[in-house]
Amino acid sequence: MATYADIYANWQADPEAFWAKAATDIDWIKAPDVILDTANAPMTTWFADAVCNTCYNAVDRHVTAGRGDQIAIIHDSPVTNSQTKITYADLLDRVSRVAGVLAAKGIVKGDRVVIYMPMIPEALVAMLACARIGAVHSVVFGGFAAHELAVRIDDATPKAILAASCGIEGQKVIPYKPLLDGAIARADHKPDFTLVLQRPQAEAEMVDGFDFDWTAEAAIAAHAPCTPVGGADPLYILHTSGTTGQPKGVVRHNAGHMVALNWTMKNIYNVDAGDVFWAASDVGWVVGHSYICYGPLLAGCTTVVFEGKPIGTPDAGTFWRVIEEHDVKVLFTAPTALRAIKREDPNAECLHKYDLSGLQSLFLAGERADPDTIGWAQKHLQKPIIDHWWQTETGWAIAA
Repeated sequence: MATYADIYANWQADPEAFWAKAATDIDWIKAPDVILDTANAPMTTWFADAVCNTCYNAVDRHVTAGRGDQIAIIHDSPVTNSQTKITYADLLDRVSRVAGVLAAKGIVKGDRVVIYMPMIPEALVAMLACARIGAVHSVVFGGFAAHELAVRIDDATPKAILAASCGIEGQKVIPYKPLLDGAIARADHKPDFTLVLQRPQAEAEMVDGFDFDWTAEAAIAAHAPCTPVGGADPLYILHTSGTTGQPKGVVRHNAGHMVALNWTMKNIYNVDAGDVFWAASDVGWVVGHSYICYGPLLAGCTTVVFEGKPIGTPDAGTFWRVIEEHDVKVLFTAPTALRAIKREDPNAECLHKYDLSGLQSLFLAGERADPDTIGWAQKHLQKPIIDHWWQTETGWAIAA
């Protein structure tokens, strides 16, 4: 296997040739002739003349390759005391039906769709359904206040909003529909319709002709095919957290995003098709976009969607239980999660109850990883603890 120094030197000598080779691992409708378009420098674009579809690469191609029975998504929800496993074949069916619902209601390539959902598989289905028909998704962190949601609705000007009826924070059920209704009332821009997934913990009151039931609509929908999009066409808009002023909408293109994320799965995280990868984050953040949804699925991995907290659901051993039960090979989380676990269980008594022999490494990002926390994890896990750095604006690692 090539060393880090070899790979870095190879990239440095000829960046375009390096990424052209990485691009051969993507299935193109039309492969790129121009690797890096510098015509509008410094606003350069990767693989702009390619024609592709991100959903096809994340879902369909694995089914076509005969791996439809492999688990694509594991939903582990200690807050609802449930687990769901979805195969790639089942995911294809779900995604193409929801894409069919959107298409039948007039959503076309380039239209924006806001997604406002908790950590459930349908959040990934919604993202992939948008990608399937070339619509541009803008995910807003589930449970954000009406004002925050309204700001993002006005910025993205969506034709549709996909939401769940509620989210669950620890023991507390948070109805989303009143927040959504409040945001739409406040926003200057009004969507054409909403599609709401009714969860039994708190069902939403629906407005006839404007709010549509996700389950009922998907059950009767036609399966939508993949829409060809340009390499430089947008896949999503994701707003920064707004800690440095007004939230900024970062626009991510289809082709470069696919090539980069697919490349990182093997070269940064050392996972292959069939391995279980867990990013303990939220789909509302860039880590959720890159490493709960797109990265693992592009690489044909099994991705874990965890609806819970590192402590209190039910205890400080919940992360270690998930790793043992689902044979997680790589965990990616924020230092805050580890600090919470360490505070609750300083001697790692919960950790030592579980068999973590299948865990290869733990990656940290999202904020400063203090030496105490890294040292604690190294001592008790006896695995590589790898800190790496990136941000919403880059979509994947700047330094890893």
